[in-house]
Amino acid sequence: MPQIQFPCSHQTVLTTFEMTPGTAQDLLDALTDAYSSFISKQPGFIGAGLHMNDAQTRIANYSQWSRREDFQAMLRTDEMRRRNREIHSLCRSFEPVMYEVTSIF
Repeated sequence: MPQIQFPCSHQTVLTTFEMTPGTAQDLLDALTDAYSSFISKQPGFIGAGLHMNDAQTRIANYSQWSRREDFQAMLRTDEMRRRNREIHSLCRSFEPVMYEVTSIF
């Protein structure tokens, strides 16, 4: 389960997906399947959460990894490359960005 703490020794990745309401549930299903059957089983995975806005035009994903290299290795697998092509076909855009926790309140 992801936890926000400072200082933080692990890597946080925030990914936003932009889509139409017509593909929102299909995209959410694809992301849920990716996490439950593949991503969550990869070395270094700590936890993640998926969030959809009320208009069903954006999904935000918060994931945590032991190390930056663990996340990058997962992205380079054949399985994830295939899944990302499918995910890309369901949305206008998506962008994973790595962050470090700098403070909490």
